[in-house]
Amino acid sequence: MATIATALGATGDATSELTITRSFRAPPSLVFKAWTQPEHLVRWLGPEDFRAHAVELDVCEGGRWRACITGPDGDEHWMGGRYREISPPERLVFTFAWDSTGFETVVTITLSASGDQTAMTFHQAPFTSIESRDSHNQGWSSSFDRLADFLATDSGPSTGSAS
Repeated sequence: MATIATALGATGDATSELTITRSFRAPPSLVFKAWTQPEHLVRWLGPEDFRAHAVELDVCEGGRWRACITGPDGDEHWMGGRYREISPPERLVFTFAWDSTGFETVVTITLSASGDQTAMTFHQAPFTSIESRDSHNQGWSSSFDRLADFLATDSGPSTGSAS
């Protein structure tokens, strides 16, 4: 399920936020690994028909991350940022910017156990336009479908250490 929220900033300017909630049939430690280990992130990052490559993660506070997804037309889309908070397996906060724009948003991922599943809340803000927010909603929602498929396969992350 995806929830889109638009908040009004203190200055009266509209600031757009995106919140997506999803459940996965995996414990929080495995979902956290899928976000923080390059060999896993490369398997699901990007919308349907896109493929990730060149995933580099320095998973420590202040560490950089960088990745590229290639679309069906062959165009490369580079992205990256810095980790702000890493609290395995409950919370991950990082900045996100497309190389093409340089505009930075902050992504916060919160994970919690819910029976044999993990509830994930994904939040990204601010966006410069409703169109940008909605485009990210489509892209992330499709990526999370791929994440669900990845976690359901035998090749998904194994149990053990969450970092």
